[in-house]
Amino acid sequence: MSFHLIKPNTNIDFIKLRYFAFALSGLMILIGAISLVSKGGPRYGIDFAGGVILQTKFEAETKVENVKKILEATNLPGLVVQQLGKAKDNEFLIRTSIGDNVSSAAVQKTVSEAFDKDLAGNKYTFKRIEMVGPKVGSDLRGKALEALYYAILLIAIYISGRFEHRWMAAGIMAAGLFAGITALQYLNAPQVWLVLGALLITLGLCFLLKLNYALGAIVALIHDVLVTIGTFSILNKEFDLTIIAALLTLIGYSLNDTIIVYDRIRETHAARTEDPLPVVINKSVNQTLSRTVLTSGLAFLAVFSLFLFGGDVIHDFALAMLIGIIVGTYSSIYVAAPIIVSLTPEDAHTPPAAPVKPIKRGGVKPLEV
Repeated sequence: MSFHLIKPNTNIDFIKLRYFAFALSGLMILIGAISLVSKGGPRYGIDFAGGVILQTKFEAETKVENVKKILEATNLPGLVVQQLGKAKDNEFLIRTSIGDNVSSAAVQKTVSEAFDKDLAGNKYTFKRIEMVGPKVGSDLRGKALEALYYAILLIAIYISGRFEHRWMAAGIMAAGLFAGITALQYLNAPQVWLVLGALLITLGLCFLLKLNYALGAIVALIHDVLVTIGTFSILNKEFDLTIIAALLTLIGYSLNDTIIVYDRIRETHAARTEDPLPVVINKSVNQTLSRTVLTSGLAFLAVFSLFLFGGDVIHDFALAMLIGIIVGTYSSIYVAAPIIVSLTPEDAHTPPAAPVKPIKRGGVKPLEV
């Protein structure tokens, strides 16, 4: 007797639920946006805001709570203290943001004076001291946005050619985007607005050129990124290069799910050309549902182990991955595929019937009596 997590004859009407799913996605994005606006934007880590990192090791037993309490009296801005490795290692990562006129030596001196005063007799060493200036942090923010944008752009071009066989339209989209970016650069637009403008141009060109598959995939990816960022803002988590790495990983993971669904839609549409588009998409999503749930479930378990046992350094990366796996699986089923139906005109849902060929009658002569 075989066991099936998802029964082979499962037939969930995902297309019927698409408006509910769109409303739920809009609500999640809206709540995240409200959180970001109320907090004045994301809470940037040292990588983006600038700051100093000190990796400190104590000889005697020291608890992270004591280190935090001691350093809070110094009034260092944006102070974060994390324990590295096991508790018996007595090793900590101290991070603080700085202004333009503050040096890493001044921060090290402040921390040393606090330790010498309150932890007398407990020897310590600074194993690593790193500094990121505010200007460098600003440049890193721009580069991170560019990385996210170009990843989405290349995905749009690939899907347009792969599933719609419209490489020429994809080329036109790339050319139009280049013209739009050139115009924004001519207007001296800030880097952040430059990237956001380019993303809007890409979405607009996909819509005008009727690249429905590419537009569906892009909207799903943007949805995943915005929900993850909004959740991090609600949880008051920091954004740094580690989180950008997690977001890029999630884009690839979510895209893999979307491509599996799109590929099955294409195969089903070619085999059952008489079925309306909503029926084809429903059938395709149901056929790939077992594979999607199993793959996402195993990935979730692996990342959840990192979240529980990976330590503080990798904690936020694992959290972003956990959120992204859930949201990415949801978007592949309820956003990327159903949006194709919403973008396709109603009269094009059902393909035209094949013309009936007239029967050719052979020239058989009548039997002569």
